[in-house]
Amino acid sequence: MRSQSISAGVACAILIGLSIPSNVVMAEPLRTVVDANRISVLAGAAEVLEYRYDDVPFKPYVSKLVTPGGLNVLLDAPHDHLHHHGLMFAVAVNDLNFWEETPTAGRQESSGLVTISHNKDQSEPCIGFFTGLSWARVSPTSRWTELHESRFIRVYGIDESRATVVTWRSELTNPRPRRTATLSGSHYFGLGMRFVHAMDGGEFFNADGKEGTIFRGEERLVRSDWCAYTAAVDGQPVTVAMLGDPGNPRHATTWFMMAKPFAYMSATLNLHEEPLLLDTGDKLVLRYAIVAWDGKADRDQIDQAYQWFKSSDSQASNPMEGAERDEK
Repeated sequence: MRSQSISAGVACAILIGLSIPSNVVMAEPLRTVVDANRISVLAGAAEVLEYRYDDVPFKPYVSKLVTPGGLNVLLDAPHDHLHHHGLMFAVAVNDLNFWEETPTAGRQESSGLVTISHNKDQSEPCIGFFTGLSWARVSPTSRWTELHESRFIRVYGIDESRATVVTWRSELTNPRPRRTATLSGSHYFGLGMRFVHAMDGGEFFNADGKEGTIFRGEERLVRSDWCAYTAAVDGQPVTVAMLGDPGNPRHATTWFMMAKPFAYMSATLNLHEEPLLLDTGDKLVLRYAIVAWDGKADRDQIDQAYQWFKSSDSQASNPMEGAERDEK
């Protein structure tokens, strides 16, 4: 297995909730290490994010997301729900379930090609990667692509006083001639995060201070610009927020929240009530950010992150524009 390392050349600096003088030394420069199965983003020797894309049976996903203090908040394939993989994106397409992993489930197949990019703009440097996926219906005798996805993930720099910031962009297109693709699914389908066991039983809050509507048991749904979760890892408080771009369809985002018996959060499209139709040749663009703080971040800090996200060049119509590229 051959690995390669690409450096962003500069540390990424997104100032969330802080005013930092220009002469302060930032975190280690971000770099990527890519092998046949995974992409790791590191700040110096410390891993910030791990993305698995080729040795996965059903879907690529972010398996690790680490706070500036070194605490991973994601859980991969727990025994109670083996199909929960850290930070993952899945819905049902044409009645084919891509969320659950059963013999009849759909499969998100990676092209195996990865494009690494780092922003040349010193005012907002970062490092990211681009991959293509086919959402496929697979049987012993046939294979049919239901959906194409272009996935672009960017990581912004960390240090001891700020947050780990990740942006996720998915562009979905319908490749099937003369047929509309129907996106549907359960109330938690979307971009979902399974948190580590230590974070079970924490506290959710959102931009509007809403409690949300009970869906069943401990599960709630709430519409808001962002949703955040505070809990503890190794006795240390952490806060993780997900931010929905105002340009997403059906904004404000419908958030799925569950703290017990395990902690889960998902950015959904409310597909359980209203399926979404995608005609041939149409493009559906979804943009989110995930921000992880050490400690208890307050609403003002998260609002400031949200304002940055709304105006960030990282959400431009062409995410590869202005980026230096390295093909793998």
